[in-house]
Amino acid sequence: MLAAHPIDTSSSTHSLAAAGVHGKDCRRVLGVPRELKKMSSVKHLVYAFIQFLREQSQQDDYTSDELESLEVAVQCLETVFKIGPEDIHLATSKSLEEVFSHACLKSDMLTPIESPTLPSADMEKAEQLKDEGNNFMKDQNYEAAMDCYTRAIELDPCNAVYYCNRAAAYSQLGNHSNAIKDCEKAISIDATYSKAYGRMGRAFAAMNKYKEAFGSFQKALDLDPDNESYKSYLKIAEQKLRQTPSPTNAGWGFDMASLMNNPAFVSMAAGLMQDPQVQHMMSGMMSSAAGGPAAGVGGLTDLSSLIQAGQQFAQQIQQQNPELIQQLRNHVRSRSFSGGAEEHS
Repeated sequence: MLAAHPIDTSSSTHSLAAAGVHGKDCRRVLGVPRELKKMSSVKHLVYAFIQFLREQSQQDDYTSDELESLEVAVQCLETVFKIGPEDIHLATSKSLEEVFSHACLKSDMLTPIESPTLPSADMEKAEQLKDEGNNFMKDQNYEAAMDCYTRAIELDPCNAVYYCNRAAAYSQLGNHSNAIKDCEKAISIDATYSKAYGRMGRAFAAMNKYKEAFGSFQKALDLDPDNESYKSYLKIAEQKLRQTPSPTNAGWGFDMASLMNNPAFVSMAAGLMQDPQVQHMMSGMMSSAAGGPAAGVGGLTDLSSLIQAGQQFAQQIQQQNPELIQQLRNHVRSRSFSGGAEEHS
């Protein structure tokens, strides 16, 4: 099992405040429209819209057909504008919804407000909170760690390390969407921050988004070519992308070939066959599927028949308890990229 990359304990390299960037300068780096004009504003806009669509696809308000349409829309935009998962540098500090909300406000609300230079006492307090958060991470108290990082961000919102560390806490809590958002925020502050790309890759992988994970790990490795963890993660993501699910389970995301080669699964199947209640249930299912009387328990002794019946059983579970299936998917998907306890110093 690969060891997870440690929480970043540094601050000066990735902190705009530590570099003497405060107030109006800080806002400029984080995404004032004047700065965006110097870049490809169209791609920034399209990237923000793609991120918005991806966030929408994580909601429970859409049917499967609507979710498929969202994915098609994302793919079309990526193709037309030549934007890929590796173009994370296009991320802005504010989401599309935030930009839209600000645009709907009165024009006087858009006038930048001068903010005072960040006092050194606030910077010291923010560093103290970061260290406390790191200690909570060591103790696996991720809620407390997240709270410390959030308070540090409130004191110094221009420090990429705080966002990246909070992303680690989010991921440990299973909130990978917010982890990705924090990584994007860190990258918008410091586009050379390899750890933010690496941590975002792991969050994408935990969500089974291996295409995005591959792009993130590739960017992390470009910035830190000697990092063995990034090399390993990139290789795993590439392997996941190459895996083609069989037609019988393409809609489920389960690799039946891998299951058939799994001794634990074969043992479980053999044990399952000895359960009279399961035999009766399977026999009834097969009879129902055939539209006639039960074919008999003996027909289920063939493992392939068990798999066929199991797929029908899984479809019933999906209809009756989709939350259970989703939990199983998330558990399996996250195992390949789960590491040991992170180091905090």
